[in-house]
Amino acid sequence: MKVFSGKAMLALGVSAAALGALAMAASPHGVTQAKAEAPKVAGPARVDNFLLADQDLLGRELYRMSDDKAVVLVTYASADKQVHADASALMALKAAYKGQKVDMLAVDSRIGDKREPVIADAKAAGLEMPILFDYEQLVGEELGITRADEVIVIDPRGWTIAYRGPVDGAKAAIDALVAGQKVALTTREAKGELIAFPDRAKANTYAQISYAHTIAPIIQAKCATCHQPGGIGPMPLNTYEQIKGFSPMIREVIRTHRMPPYLADETVGQFQDDDRLSPDQMKTLVHWIDAGSPRGQGDDPLKKIVFQAPEWPLGKPDLVLKVPAVNIPATGVLDYQHPVVANPMPEGRWLKATTFRISDRQVVHHILTGVVAADFKGDNFSESQWGASLGGYGPGRGSNIQPVDTGVWVPASGGVGFQNHYTPYGKATTENTEMGIYFYPKGQEPKYVLRTFLIFDFSIEIPPGEEWHKETSYVEVPKDMILYGITPHAHVRGGSTQVSVIYPNGKQEMLLALPRYNFNWQYEYFLKTPLKVPAGSKILAKWTYDNSARNPGNPDPTKTVYEGEQTSSEMMATYLHYRWVDETVAHQKPEYEKLFQANLLMGILDDNMDGKIEKAELKGGPTGPVPMLKKYFDLIDTDHDGSIDAKELAGAQKLMSRGRGGQQQKAAAPAGAPAAAPLAPSTPTAGGR
Repeated sequence: MKVFSGKAMLALGVSAAALGALAMAASPHGVTQAKAEAPKVAGPARVDNFLLADQDLLGRELYRMSDDKAVVLVTYASADKQVHADASALMALKAAYKGQKVDMLAVDSRIGDKREPVIADAKAAGLEMPILFDYEQLVGEELGITRADEVIVIDPRGWTIAYRGPVDGAKAAIDALVAGQKVALTTREAKGELIAFPDRAKANTYAQISYAHTIAPIIQAKCATCHQPGGIGPMPLNTYEQIKGFSPMIREVIRTHRMPPYLADETVGQFQDDDRLSPDQMKTLVHWIDAGSPRGQGDDPLKKIVFQAPEWPLGKPDLVLKVPAVNIPATGVLDYQHPVVANPMPEGRWLKATTFRISDRQVVHHILTGVVAADFKGDNFSESQWGASLGGYGPGRGSNIQPVDTGVWVPASGGVGFQNHYTPYGKATTENTEMGIYFYPKGQEPKYVLRTFLIFDFSIEIPPGEEWHKETSYVEVPKDMILYGITPHAHVRGGSTQVSVIYPNGKQEMLLALPRYNFNWQYEYFLKTPLKVPAGSKILAKWTYDNSARNPGNPDPTKTVYEGEQTSSEMMATYLHYRWVDETVAHQKPEYEKLFQANLLMGILDDNMDGKIEKAELKGGPTGPVPMLKKYFDLIDTDHDGSIDAKELAGAQKLMSRGRGGQQQKAAAPAGAPAAAPLAPSTPTAGGR
């Protein structure tokens, strides 16, 4: 089949609008572009909350804008003639209210519109504002959208609509809202192209959606695992009556993408154990609730099930370690706890999985674990001397399961070191933690060693009040690797994150995007298909932080925030789970870990990724190596070109190591390990995971 370029088609007389229409692909959610008609749709009196990702994969939540005087939405469709014609007027409207607490955002509900073409189209039109992607059309349906280029002015005081229509009629409503006046709704017909909402034609059938045959199976598969007796959900969803009672909340958490709590953007990457609702399931649940959550015919299948969360989600462990009980006061800041629990195993085994039983989830910020050598002394042991990681626990996190045919060696005797972080919540409590360990059966040992590396950044510096502060960090991969998974971690100001690989040829591939990071749900995202990453590639982590008063979890939006262990400080951590291509259990390559570690400092400080560190890039708090690098910058910069390159940085690291007495992270096999046992990783452990 011959393919014509856009320029060639224009030369043949094909219009730009027609070219845009031809370029639209089928919806990634299995719905094709339907013929747009002009239905009469009544808009809502009050706008419900929603969260959608914009073109930069930043999650924009409507009700976080409650401090605004007005919120202005513009309905968008790629290549729409009227949007292009009105772009300058829309931008003038946005500029007119700069600094007056007016947010202006576009909403793209058209089926088939995708991020990259929309970015290009908006740039061509000169439209510069967040464009939110309503892939499931649930927001567009709720707003009563029918056409592109409609301006919807919302009054945040009650989330009512003050105006909807063309851009030339919006100013009066916005002026009145900025002045604090009450505004009666004014409506005019928008002039953009019609946007098809195929499900609207089926609205009269929503009441026929079967609870017994359709809704209950979705709840059982996607919700009841947590929302059952003994589960982590705050209330059970195990009967029709319970589901009906919480229906408005269920609709809200679907529209805001809070539940199920799987934070990855639906358009980036594919992952194992993806617990998200499918687009069809999301729409089915919302449409059923819109119809009044009808009971319908048939027995309630959920009542036939005895719901009870299992004592151990992976079954009975091969070994259970009990962490000494800790009494947590009602208030205050607790130092990290570093207990060691003796390992009673008479022989070494290959770890397959771990899981944790927490007696009070509210008080546990995180738990990290690692192998401790047989010659340890005392009840505490620094994590800098741990061996391999045995997994951890964080809010909302499940079990730690090794990828197929990979494992971690746990030697006989010795112990397991813990790094436990507890955060008081106003009530004194006692935490009793148990760790369940599962091993590979003897004779079925794994072939590969699973390793974990942390991309982090001690130089973060988040200004007070800033809503979308950006930080980056990267590491160069020294040898060919197979990447299995990614675990992002920040504290309560974490806003969003994106993880990409930049290949040696310059091509960049995004692997994971969390448009709205949530500290309460810290997942490991294992790729559906493990990725081979060639040597010389860079793995790049980008984060945004919300240090504004709009962040409901922000303890103090007036302070500059630096890296630190406590929740009141911040962290930028991205864990990589991987193996080396030419490493096996029988032939290990611990030296590769040292090469990996040696590349990290440059990636922490080199914000513009030019391979050099400039003075302006040395930021962060008073702790860590940054103050020393600032003090001795001119001495380290041996060629006096105003920057520190990799060779100069390596020399400085050697000097800094000598200044610490030559102490380096332990990189020797734990005592008693066989020759094939993995060496302790040189990845730094990080609190707050």
